[in-house]
Amino acid sequence: MSDSEEDDDDDDGESGTSGGQGGSSFTSIFNSLIAGFLRVWSFLRGAADMLNVPSPSFPAARSQQRVAASGQSGRNKVALKPGHSLMDWIRFSKSATDLTGLRGRLIEVTQEELQRHNTRNDCWTCIRGMVYNVTPYMDYHPGGEEELMKAAGIDGTDLFDQVHRWVNYESMLKECLVGRMATAVIKAAVPSSPQSSLAPPMSMAAPTEKDSRPRYDWFQTDATVNLVVYAKRKIPSSGCTTVDLEGGALRLEVVLGNMSYMIHLRLADDVEGNVAVHNVPLVGKIQVSIRKQAKGKWSSLGLPLELHNTFLRKKDRALHYRDCVLVSKTEVNHNTHVFRLQLPRGTVMHVPVGKHVYLKALAQGTEVVRPYTPVDQSLVGAPQDPDLYLMIKVYPDGVFTSHLSSLHVGDCLPVSGPEGTFSLRPLRDVTDLYLFAAGTGFTPMARLIQLALQDMDAIRKTKLLFLNRREEDILWRRQLDELAAHSDRFQVDYVLSDPCEGWTGRTGRVDESMLQDFLTRPHGSKCYVCVCGPAAFTELTMGLLKQQGFSEEELHAFQG
Repeated sequence: MSDSEEDDDDDDGESGTSGGQGGSSFTSIFNSLIAGFLRVWSFLRGAADMLNVPSPSFPAARSQQRVAASGQSGRNKVALKPGHSLMDWIRFSKSATDLTGLRGRLIEVTQEELQRHNTRNDCWTCIRGMVYNVTPYMDYHPGGEEELMKAAGIDGTDLFDQVHRWVNYESMLKECLVGRMATAVIKAAVPSSPQSSLAPPMSMAAPTEKDSRPRYDWFQTDATVNLVVYAKRKIPSSGCTTVDLEGGALRLEVVLGNMSYMIHLRLADDVEGNVAVHNVPLVGKIQVSIRKQAKGKWSSLGLPLELHNTFLRKKDRALHYRDCVLVSKTEVNHNTHVFRLQLPRGTVMHVPVGKHVYLKALAQGTEVVRPYTPVDQSLVGAPQDPDLYLMIKVYPDGVFTSHLSSLHVGDCLPVSGPEGTFSLRPLRDVTDLYLFAAGTGFTPMARLIQLALQDMDAIRKTKLLFLNRREEDILWRRQLDELAAHSDRFQVDYVLSDPCEGWTGRTGRVDESMLQDFLTRPHGSKCYVCVCGPAAFTELTMGLLKQQGFSEEELHAFQG
């Protein structure tokens, strides 16, 4: 994922949800903001009027940069009324208005009491044992009234978690808190249809085959202690491991498909702060080496901490943040910069292709979280190093990106580990790869292009259709043109919705004829298509692709 927050179609305004990766009206900045942060319970960013607008945003201003399952193009969106942006909600919730109807009292809510509050004008819901009166929030919710009403009078925890478990609802809805549940509550029924906008229920179950669980071992020398994880499967050559060493506590997470294996230990003795990680992809071996502060033998590796040696669904693993330092900000174009973030000394993070990280910050007392997809260092002319490079479109009035823009070199920013469900597995026997990107929706495509050209010889052709509003909005045009000039396996076509007089390339917005002209299916080929941009762009493009005969197995949409 990448640019998150307020990426919409420049002048058409931001709306919707998050993402660099968009749009109703009110102000162009705050609408995109809305959709990104407030997609609780199926937050889907609202911008019916942007359906055909390619935008320099990534992942769509309403996208949290998660890769939806094939064919799932997004949730229902509504156009918010003027005066109902995220910032409007923050101001309203802090206006001392009684949002619970209880005059400041907190009560214990029974199941029967919760069930009685199940109408549009009297709507309570429960999240993780706490009950909220969400009636005042109805008109501020980018997913619309219908989405909130799915959790009316019942436990909405599953609905909430399956959309965006990372959203800080406690901060957003703290003035709506009614009280705590007295007893267990009815769980919301989650549709099982593959077309549902909600993911399957969470499961803590490990894989069915016992021997498929990863395991770990350790060995030592006088100077080092070494932990070895055996994944029992191949792992990506780019790595899939995040290690955090802080205050003598070692936290190691290995992401294997949609599963997460974790080692969490209080080490037996003092160690140096640096960590070295070595991968053997073909046999699925990961070795973590740490230098001891004092030479000698340890009798044990250490004591287990919370969730040590667990193998869970990745979505069930809580987000873990570490403070990264801003090293530099480099201009890409008139409103987009590459932010270089340095990981803490004891952290090693491998962000696989197609994955994103979350950044968070406090805005007017409310925690705001946004997803961004790292770009490859080689694309920004930097040597290979462990730092994170994030390409972010900055909106002067955007709540989150204005905060990022105000940061100075040396300031800290909390960054999560890798997230997202994108898998390279479907690309193993693909011969023709098609990429559709709008604005900063290009971000996840950047590393995908590099991978296809460098490591996937079976892919004979990679074609990028890159849609923007104006010529100056095109990101990394020089690099893309040079790549196309030097590789007969790569082709890029640019499309502008608001071209200048001298523009000779494609114009307009994505439609059926544009797709027919761009897509070809050579005899004997196997095609795959990835789409990323504002939510409305992604939804429209995915629909058009299906009309062209592409199956769900041949499609992937990067989105929230």
